[in-house]
Amino acid sequence: MSRLMPLLTLGVAALFLASLLIGPAPVGVLDSLSALILDDGTPMTLVMREIRLPRALLAVIVGASLGMAGAAMQGYLRNPLAEPGLIGVSASAALGAVIALQTGLAAAFTLALPLTALGTALLGVLLLLTLAGPRGASLTLILAGIAISALAGALLSLVLNLSPNPFATSEIVFWMMGSLADRSMTHVWLALPLSVLGWLMLATLGRGLDALTLGEDAAQALGIRLTRLRLTLVIATASVVGAATAVAGAIGFVGLVVPHILRPLVGARPSRLLFASALGGAVLVLAADIAVRLILPDRDLKLGVVMALIGAPLFLHLIYKTRKEFA
Repeated sequence: MSRLMPLLTLGVAALFLASLLIGPAPVGVLDSLSALILDDGTPMTLVMREIRLPRALLAVIVGASLGMAGAAMQGYLRNPLAEPGLIGVSASAALGAVIALQTGLAAAFTLALPLTALGTALLGVLLLLTLAGPRGASLTLILAGIAISALAGALLSLVLNLSPNPFATSEIVFWMMGSLADRSMTHVWLALPLSVLGWLMLATLGRGLDALTLGEDAAQALGIRLTRLRLTLVIATASVVGAATAVAGAIGFVGLVVPHILRPLVGARPSRLLFASALGGAVLVLAADIAVRLILPDRDLKLGVVMALIGAPLFLHLIYKTRKEFA
């Protein structure tokens, strides 16, 4: 553990720098950094500050958010197969984005899509809390999240099915794949406040999640207020996942895979896993976004597709390993 955090921090820094330097423009390292720091009036300054820097920052924000939320969700439910989208926030945010694209709001002004996505994510959380109730058990929370995800997915399919505009449908499908391309600092400033709020709230859950490893009765005996812990978890997860989905689209498997990989390295302590997963998530998304630019530089390969190709095999391995443990 003493070496893990510095290594992950170094990995984030190295990949962040690589993300800034890698692109279709054949510009040297020193020239790129000079254009980023000093406004030399060349087009490269615009490329570095308005294209590459927002993309790298969003990769860190989205990765840290999904990784940390996944670790918290798995710690609360005590289930390595849990992930942030389980409470329906991702599906709700996606529904809002699709509505903005279909109605033409996204074309009307820049922030219409992320703001609509955040609004429907908020509605999804309110519905979740209403269905699960203030003192509902973990199973109730899961079932409510599944119901909201199913409802949002059905409405999303309905919008696609009834869409009279093939161009809007195509744009919706591509947005659903998830990407950090063509994002600006406006998207960074939109996602950052909610993400930081969510990170701070998730950081307070460490002691409660550690106590929950002994069971709910033991945690209550240690003075943990489970109702308050669950409410904090839901609101924090909704903040970070809603913000990430609003600006980057649907990017899966980060909150599932990263905590699973890092759990043995932190002694399986949820409190330690929270911060390790935040850094690990940033590393994974930065690496995947760099791979998007290197694998098919002349094609618009989507980040969500790459993450699915990475995460799905690991998820299948996790299921197989879990089956063997409970056999």
